[in-house]
Amino acid sequence: MTTQTSDPPSNLSSRGGGPRADRSFMALTIAAGLLVLAVLALILITTTQEAWPALSHMGLDFITSRTWDPPAEVFGALAFIYGTAVVSLIALIFAVPVSVGIALFLTELAPRRLRGPAITVIDLLAAVPSVVFGLWGVLVVAPKLVPIYSWFNDVLGGIPILGRLFGEPVGSGRSFMTAGLILAIMITPIITSISREVFATVPRADKDAALALGATRWEMIRGAVFPHSFGGLVGAVILGLGRAMGETIAVALIIGSSTQITANVFASGNALPAVIVDQIGESTGTFTAALIGLGVVLFVMTVIINTVAQAIVRRAEIRMKGAVS
Repeated sequence: MTTQTSDPPSNLSSRGGGPRADRSFMALTIAAGLLVLAVLALILITTTQEAWPALSHMGLDFITSRTWDPPAEVFGALAFIYGTAVVSLIALIFAVPVSVGIALFLTELAPRRLRGPAITVIDLLAAVPSVVFGLWGVLVVAPKLVPIYSWFNDVLGGIPILGRLFGEPVGSGRSFMTAGLILAIMITPIITSISREVFATVPRADKDAALALGATRWEMIRGAVFPHSFGGLVGAVILGLGRAMGETIAVALIIGSSTQITANVFASGNALPAVIVDQIGESTGTFTAALIGLGVVLFVMTVIINTVAQAIVRRAEIRMKGAVS
């Protein structure tokens, strides 16, 4: 007579796993993702409602006009959109090469005893409050940059295009360029930290294979590290750009608060977040709605930039897969 013994419960069932747990986890993650989208949608809807008096009053001129005259209830955001774009572009031009270089040095070249202190310093730089950067920029950096700006203007002022780009600097040094340089310092730790983590995910076998085939260290980085890290690098740059576009106090202190559109990067200007923080305290009625409208414009700009960046990453990944196959 044989006795039948039941199979012992599996470890997965005893630990609470199984299809029900998978479905619960999936539902939880979907709910978390939808919650983020809902919050973003609510922010856009509520701010648009608050800004609607100014948006309906100005119409399309709110985006296309460069005139900002609150007493006359004329609100044109084009000069501030231009200032935000110029300052952010300057910050990326200086910050991205430096950040990627630091990340490559820490992951590929730096001795082990140097990596820890260097990473600590970079993390501490990211923790410095923006108002400190702003005060340092307006009190120390801006006055010292005026002679350098004047030298560039003297050397390049006679060249047609460069002469307009590097024109006569303002005496205070508070300009697009100064604001961009300070923002570059502020976003460098962000881009560096993310780039370093992305570079660390490159398989060691890919690097060793490139070196075994006779590639130099730079050829190995260009052929193995950069292709594998492209999507992460784009994400790091976009996060840095988002910080640069949304920075308020530092830009408000350094950019000069002039409502103008000019090709001269040594001239003073203004940016969307700086205008909001400068004028929100004295605003009422339609003026307040216009400032909220500037926030809506900034929000839409960041969404568009993120969408374009995701499209670039997807296209690059498809091209890389086609090249491999």
